[in-house]
Amino acid sequence: MKINWKELKIFGIMLAIFLAAYYIPFESSRFKGGVLEAFYMLQDYARLHVLLCLVPALFIAGAVSVFISSASVMKYLGPAAKKAVAYAVASVSGAILAVCSCTILPLFSGIYKRGAGLGPAIAFLYSGPAINILAIVMTARILGLQMGIARAVGAVVFSVIIGLIMHVWFRKEESERQKQAAGFEGAEDSRPIWQTIIYFGLMILILIFLNWAKPNSATAAGFVVWAYSFKWIISAILAFFLGLSLHLFYGFKMWKVLISTYAVVLAGFLFPTQPLIAFVTSIVALSLFLAFEKGELKDWLGSTWDFAKLIIPLLFLGVMIAGALLGRPGHEAWLPSRWIEVAVGGNSLGANFFASITGAFMYFATLTEVPILQGLLGSGMGKGPALALLLSGPALSLPSMLVLNTVLGLKKTAAFIFLVVIMSTFTGYIFGVVFA
Repeated sequence: MKINWKELKIFGIMLAIFLAAYYIPFESSRFKGGVLEAFYMLQDYARLHVLLCLVPALFIAGAVSVFISSASVMKYLGPAAKKAVAYAVASVSGAILAVCSCTILPLFSGIYKRGAGLGPAIAFLYSGPAINILAIVMTARILGLQMGIARAVGAVVFSVIIGLIMHVWFRKEESERQKQAAGFEGAEDSRPIWQTIIYFGLMILILIFLNWAKPNSATAAGFVVWAYSFKWIISAILAFFLGLSLHLFYGFKMWKVLISTYAVVLAGFLFPTQPLIAFVTSIVALSLFLAFEKGELKDWLGSTWDFAKLIIPLLFLGVMIAGALLGRPGHEAWLPSRWIEVAVGGNSLGANFFASITGAFMYFATLTEVPILQGLLGSGMGKGPALALLLSGPALSLPSMLVLNTVLGLKKTAAFIFLVVIMSTFTGYIFGVVFA
């Protein structure tokens, strides 16, 4: 008898829907709270991170796939590149990016699809959200110098080790991928490297200043406070210079730069207390002008849109699932927060593993992991599990896993998750023993 898998799949879906409808306790306050938390989490993400964090990251990813040749990526991050150079570049590159586990995905997808070796690309994927300077400084100031140093060192070492292991495990598959890519790498960039550095440097600086966090201490002073106070003005100036670089390096008409600048300044003047309106104006103006361009500039918009279609739907779905299961900080969802607090007390391997696996599935917006951990430590969480969560949480989340699966496939995604969780567990345990 031949099994009709298509019909069996349909039956399975119907059965799952029936069982869910029959058994889900819709009248339960906890269930209702979890549903509300899913939408609250999505709302928080939409308000705090999509416009200022994800959108610029998507444009950067689109630019990587268009303006940087595969040959250039292969030279520094490809399988034939010097291992020391490739992993050094990948493991510390996250230090300048204040991004979360989801925002790093378009950047990772961009360099991976341009021919970067799996190992260096994975090192970049992990280090991006795990080692950004703002997070390390915030960790050291709030959770202690020991925790800050352990997080910084652990993130760099993790990124290299995980990248190397992934390279060894999937060497055969990656070799086939590189063979298929051979002949399609194109020539080296015709533009001088300094032009590319200026162009991408401006975009990265815009991403950094747009997401510059408010100083959390009344005693904070110096550049941190100044940068936060003037971050919108600094971002606007950087955006003007970005437009100027598009004109000088890529043929973008100067009158378009000036019109965009005028529109942004006007929006800022009309809505001085709502700088997001000026930012959205700049994105809309740039997108409209790029839509009527030709060649590379139009391809930039198209590539950005392709990344958006791939990443945003799964990202939103994952954020809602994470919200329903775990809720926002200080809010109950389907999994009671006391379970987590009880489970991660002390410094047993079980507590470290639970902290690591929980952190891996939770969604941490950029820099939010520090105040969350501050609260958990105050509730009795051990130092070891705290570090384990710091090393696994920012680098992974349920939303990022869903998206990563579409880029790498199930086996590589599962291997990456496994390595992050296991290494975080044992590192947290050792840290807890040493600094008990």
